[in-house]
Amino acid sequence: MGFKEEIKRRRTFGIVSHPDAGKTTLTEKLLLFGGAIRVAGAVKSNKIKKGAASDFMEIERQRGISVATSVMGFEYRNYKVNILDTPGHQDFQEDTFRTLTAVDSVIIVIDAAKGVEPQTEKLMNVCRMRKTPVIVFINKLDRPARDTFTLLDEIEEQLKISTRPLSWPINSGPDFKGVYNIYKRSLNLFDANVQEIEPGFLFEDINDPKLEDHIGGDANELREELELVEGVYPEFDNEAYLAGDLAPVFFGSALYNFGVQELLDAFVEIAPSPRPSFTEEREIKPDEEALSGFVFKIHANIDPNHRSRIAFLKICSGKFERNAVYKHIRSGKNIRISSPTAFMASQKEVIDEAFPGDIIGLPDTGNFIIGDTLTAGEEIHFKGLPSFSPELFRYIENADPMKSKQLAKGIDQLMEEGVAQLFTNQFNGRKIIGTVGQLQFEVIQYRLEHEYNAKCRFENLSMHKACWIECADPKMLQEFKKRKHQKMATDKRGRDVFMADSAFILQMAQDEFKDIKFHFTSEF
Repeated sequence: MGFKEEIKRRRTFGIVSHPDAGKTTLTEKLLLFGGAIRVAGAVKSNKIKKGAASDFMEIERQRGISVATSVMGFEYRNYKVNILDTPGHQDFQEDTFRTLTAVDSVIIVIDAAKGVEPQTEKLMNVCRMRKTPVIVFINKLDRPARDTFTLLDEIEEQLKISTRPLSWPINSGPDFKGVYNIYKRSLNLFDANVQEIEPGFLFEDINDPKLEDHIGGDANELREELELVEGVYPEFDNEAYLAGDLAPVFFGSALYNFGVQELLDAFVEIAPSPRPSFTEEREIKPDEEALSGFVFKIHANIDPNHRSRIAFLKICSGKFERNAVYKHIRSGKNIRISSPTAFMASQKEVIDEAFPGDIIGLPDTGNFIIGDTLTAGEEIHFKGLPSFSPELFRYIENADPMKSKQLAKGIDQLMEEGVAQLFTNQFNGRKIIGTVGQLQFEVIQYRLEHEYNAKCRFENLSMHKACWIECADPKMLQEFKKRKHQKMATDKRGRDVFMADSAFILQMAQDEFKDIKFHFTSEF
């Protein structure tokens, strides 16, 4: 198969949602239909012994939540599908935001009973900003759900996007009978006792009297609702979807495998192949021959037995080849990747080649950081991988003096992952961890103990904001640092950070030093 054909058959997408909407369960079932796994695991892994394939960290299996993005690839109907399952919990939203820079489209999962929730809105804002095409999967129809038209109105109003149902549910909860697939004009019947999905019944004409044979008295109501759908919603326009202006909507129950194959079938047909990427210098098209890509995630201890550290590289253009020499732009060094890997969550296999749209793992001994660019030689810098100003701060202290080396190594590696940010107070040298959520402190503590054999304790620190500062006038910058020396810190890259106790103190500093720029993301 030729280079351009390989690109066209790639589908790289992220699955996002509010916590507990069923995102990881949907990921499992997509993998099941793609033949990547034989048995789909329960996310609440205390129910059955098999946990979700995408939740591969021990803490994820214990909590039943995703705390890190996992990458899984499989072949389906001659398409190469790459799924990035993201954390739903808002405490890990930074990982999700960065992941959204590496996908070409997104599936948003919404709970049919709860509708649009706050985290879903935040994630949609990122998709809108990047004009990422979005498909909506309304999940949990096997439980009592809200009115379908009300749900669609809420999606349009709160996510600020037009919708077009491509399937339609017949009741919900105990009365749930199935889904009419508008896209394929077929009827799929639901049976909670059957996990193997039967092929749908073809119904080109919804007025066919045989419809009553399958769904009885609900046939007329279905006909009326479908007539309303055709009257109210625009025709499905693939160009509007690809432009990020129209969201196709599917219904189903991921827990029971229902509606998942219909979603996957439509997805591979309508979703975009790899799209152009943007660097500070120029636009990069996928079919360019020269390789380019960027690191959007780093994971330490992906295999705890080998203390392995992996950098996740999204290939944006060109063909990646094992043992070829590529340029690491930040360091200016040429590097040879001898064992690049493809992912199935924590399972890895060495590959010889990869194409635009693929996510590959680069074994890393500390050479890579999030945002790094790898090319065939061209000096370019990919944009859009921010680190946000943390909202919670704690001093981190060693709880076991005999393990200070292990603690230092663990903190260093976990901070490189971007799970949190490390600041060193320039006044007293104390280490400060900054996060966007309380749960991250628990994850850090757990992983330090179980992956690095190091114990830490946290001390509360009342802090409002960490701001990265820069100034064209070195004297002015020096004066600011001298005046605020007790509140100055450096981040992992050695950049100056002002730690403001309160909004009032931050405003005072901004008013007094008008030539200093205060940044609330580290991307500047």
